[in-house]
Amino acid sequence: MSQLANAQAEYEKFPEEFTSIIISTVNKQGIPNASYAPFVMDDDKNIYIYVSGLATHTQNIQNHPFVSVLFIDDEIKTKQIFARRRLNFDCTANLLERETEQWREIVDKFQVRFGELISTLRSLPDFRILQLTPNSGRFVIGFGAAYNISNDNINQLVQITKDSLS
Repeated sequence: MSQLANAQAEYEKFPEEFTSIIISTVNKQGIPNASYAPFVMDDDKNIYIYVSGLATHTQNIQNHPFVSVLFIDDEIKTKQIFARRRLNFDCTANLLERETEQWREIVDKFQVRFGELISTLRSLPDFRILQLTPNSGRFVIGFGAAYNISNDNINQLVQITKDSLS
């Protein structure tokens, strides 16, 4: 199997290793905020987070719907701290309207993944589901093994080379 084919297979499985993502947002003044949220993902790589309307990151997203998300290997799993495996996506966020068919489908996915707590969250009016749609991204496996991801085909890696940077 080629290096690209191996990377592609790894990319497909990598998000499944996580139950939460690191999210980066900005406030009205453009000041960044890093946080995290549990998530579920669909087959099109849309990421759904179930968050409180009172959270800083939720307020930021309401003002600026652009979010960067990061999946990154735990330091303990890493052989080389400078080359941790990581996947990031630049996303656009949209609020799912409560009690729609799509909202119920996603809440059910959260229930399966995270258990009974979701029943409680479902009853709290300030909790909402945001769909984070990837526009582009990058998957880094290690030194010299970095791949771009574009919205033309979010499921396909494109190897970054010295020539592709110019």
